[in-house]
Amino acid sequence: MKRRLLIILATLVFGFLYFYFALPALNITNPEFYVFICFVLGFYGVLDAFSGSFDLDQIEIKLHPKNFKFNAIMLIPAIFLVILLVNFIFCPLFASKSYANRIIIDESGNFSEDVEEVDFSKVPLLDKASSAKLGDRVMGEMSDLVSQYYVSDIYTQINHNNEIVRVTPLEYAGLIKYFANHKEGIKGYIKVNSVDGTSNLVRLEKGMKYVPSAIFSEDMMRHLRFKFPSKVFGNYSFEIDEEGNPFFIVPTIKYSAIGLRREVSGVVVLNPVDGECDYYNVDSVPSWIDHVYEPNLIIEQTDDWGNYRGGFWNSVFAQKNVVNTTDGYNYLAMNDDIYLYTGITSIQNDESNLGFILSNMRTKETVFYSVAGAEEYSAMASAEGQVQEMKYSATFPLLISLKGRPTYLVSLKDDAGLVKKYAFIDVADYQKVSVSDVTIGIKVASENYLKSFKTENNSDLKESIITIHSIKSAIVDGNTVYYIVDHEKNKYSVRINVNESILPFLTIGDQIKVSYSDGDLKNIKNIELEK
Repeated sequence: MKRRLLIILATLVFGFLYFYFALPALNITNPEFYVFICFVLGFYGVLDAFSGSFDLDQIEIKLHPKNFKFNAIMLIPAIFLVILLVNFIFCPLFASKSYANRIIIDESGNFSEDVEEVDFSKVPLLDKASSAKLGDRVMGEMSDLVSQYYVSDIYTQINHNNEIVRVTPLEYAGLIKYFANHKEGIKGYIKVNSVDGTSNLVRLEKGMKYVPSAIFSEDMMRHLRFKFPSKVFGNYSFEIDEEGNPFFIVPTIKYSAIGLRREVSGVVVLNPVDGECDYYNVDSVPSWIDHVYEPNLIIEQTDDWGNYRGGFWNSVFAQKNVVNTTDGYNYLAMNDDIYLYTGITSIQNDESNLGFILSNMRTKETVFYSVAGAEEYSAMASAEGQVQEMKYSATFPLLISLKGRPTYLVSLKDDAGLVKKYAFIDVADYQKVSVSDVTIGIKVASENYLKSFKTENNSDLKESIITIHSIKSAIVDGNTVYYIVDHEKNKYSVRINVNESILPFLTIGDQIKVSYSDGDLKNIKNIELEK
């Protein structure tokens, strides 16, 4: 009996130490909880199996098959089998609708009506990498801080009092620096204006003590874990309220089954100065908070929507109307909120977009805009191609509304990370590019683009009703182009963005009404299915 109590006591000590350092959420839907349980069971099982056996002969006797008895370790495979069975039942094969409905996407968006004309005083021209360089430069000028702290790489983009800024905290520069400074805490954070590049260190009267680089009870995640032992935490962000007070915003996650279909259930708002924590349900988050949903979560849920809205088997075989998000994303500031932007492309990945989504990072309200055009990296390559002799690199595009037209705005940077030129690219046709030097200003650069943007004169177009004799598609400069021959042997070309709801489904014998510019290869500008 005494031996059993000692084993249990040792196991409890081991379990506490594991919990203290690994910080798993004590939640039955959390996969890390079962890892914790398995380690504890394994530790107990090993002690139980070998307790009292301290020589090799005794251990060999206990390991003999005839002497095997039930051991806690035997529960570990059973736990994993149960997890596999439960998750199989809840996988997309049987629950495709649940996966598709993880996010509600409004498909009736009208870009020119919903998105206001660009205000260049609120366009974040600096990306995260450029902001980090400015932040490091500010830190290097602070002789009293630079040896004790380093700048975190969080750089959360927020809308702060109608200014688009990135903010990031300072962190302790090592264990010794923590012990030297933790009584006063970290007395500042970096703030970078994403529009004009103004950057400064905001000093605090009272230092931040509960931060990721602290240790023991002041470690931010350990502090939160002991406050909320059953909450599953997502990736945190750093934000400031209207008065400039710093906070860590930590979303809480709920799962279906075990680790499947993660969703945000609320947020914990941590004041790093005094450690005070406030929990808000997802529908009651304060308006000053901009980041509740992680970008990767929104993209993951959008991909599930695109894959499974037609059912699981359709996503595997027919793949009718199956779409995915493009690689990469950016942010758009509207109505005092931050919106995630990413393109939507077909499952074939033909380097052209069918449209894009805008998703509110605080509420997850998401709208799809059917604007066919170039995929973002094709637009970036197009901008870089205009200045290829200078070897500038393009930032991920910003999506703006310029005269009601979706337009990519790209900054072109040199090897030092400094923005040298602005590029405007038409979303519908990325061959329409205008590159201007930053010295003339962003507004003049946009005017240069508009001057070079020549629209077709509809009066020069011809109209015909034709019957398709043959139709083929090809990828040209990253866009899908269809080549049509009618029964009179006239040849036509038409880009996918002219009418993506008709072109992929045309077959031989269909009658269509077309408007086109004349030539040996007639270029179709408008197409309708003749009834």
